[in-house]
Amino acid sequence: MIGWLTRTFLPVLTVLAAIVVIWYAAAIWMNQPFQRDTYVRQGVDWTLPQLVRDTWNQDRPVLPTPHQIWGELERTVFNMAPTSRRSLVYHAQITLSSTLLGFAMGTVLGILIAVGIVHVKSLDQSLMPWIIASQTVPILAIAPMIIVVLGAIGLSGLVPKAIISSYLAFFPVAVGMVKGLRSPEVLHLDLLRTYSASPWQVFWRLRWPSALPFLFPAMRVAIAIALVGAIVAELPTGAVAGLGARLLSGFYFGQTLQIWAALIVAAVLAGLLVSIVGLANRLVLWRMGMSR
Repeated sequence: MIGWLTRTFLPVLTVLAAIVVIWYAAAIWMNQPFQRDTYVRQGVDWTLPQLVRDTWNQDRPVLPTPHQIWGELERTVFNMAPTSRRSLVYHAQITLSSTLLGFAMGTVLGILIAVGIVHVKSLDQSLMPWIIASQTVPILAIAPMIIVVLGAIGLSGLVPKAIISSYLAFFPVAVGMVKGLRSPEVLHLDLLRTYSASPWQVFWRLRWPSALPFLFPAMRVAIAIALVGAIVAELPTGAVAGLGARLLSGFYFGQTLQIWAALIVAAVLAGLLVSIVGLANRLVLWRMGMSR
């Protein structure tokens, strides 16, 4: 048991410790120019230990240290009411709502597109190149346009952000489902045809079950980039609410601790969402009698 724990956790802890050491060293290197200028302006005779200590505890550091970021998280996540507009929990809830709606819209759209491509040859030849080309357009370039156009027709708030999120989320689902729906062997398709199975029966009894192992990995990618799309969609809204708004306001006012805390919360949120989709994957495959 001890050997298993050592083999499992020791490499992870070693890498984590190395990252922390490098992080603190980088904080000294990046924060020391400002700190030295402060000493010169104040006429302070500084020592190396004092320099190290002060670079690790600046109010607005270029690179915050892990303990500073933890302090900001403790203040804005654990020690503040979730309904407060200064709480990261409040902003995370707003981002999560647009992420989930965008993920749902993107998943449905991706599945419908994949079904059309697999069953209609003209769509395969005409639609797939446009789907691939759509992902070459930077989301930062089209997000403001989508916000402005939808705002002109009276759509604001959650829906425009969800649409931008779904724009990123549908692509991996569509590609994964196309591969999954085409995964059944020709022998199995011919067998169903010998039983006079309708296209609908072929889809539900063969193609759809065969596509599920491809759908869930695609959804794990989609839920992560849906969160990215939701955060990007919040940037053109004027920094009102959401994790993207916290990132933008932190950039405007030079609050690096606020920026890093929002990034950490976004990373944790993405990990939780991906884990939930992975758990759903295991449950569905177990229910189908498939091991993973």
